[in-house]
Amino acid sequence: MIVLITYDITEPKRLTALHHFLKEFGLNTQKSVFECDIDEAGIRKIRAYCRNNLNIAKDSVRIYKICSRCINKVVLSGLGLKVTQLEYTVI
Repeated sequence: MIVLITYDITEPKRLTALHHFLKEFGLNTQKSVFECDIDEAGIRKIRAYCRNNLNIAKDSVRIYKICSRCINKVVLSGLGLKVTQLEYTVI
């Protein structure tokens, strides 16, 4: 499933660490935004990372599941790719 992850992290060290962590799951399409093609297990890993590494009182991470009907309605203006435009092989 396609998942949109947005975040607002108050401390630079936590921000950088989260950014590098999320690179394992998807494409950094804008500042503080990742588009990922992952399953529920991937979402659980991301949520566990957030629980264990972020300051819940100051930081914010939002995970939006994008349904297959809705992903075709995404409008892109300007530069960039949709995660659905990428071709990859799982080894």
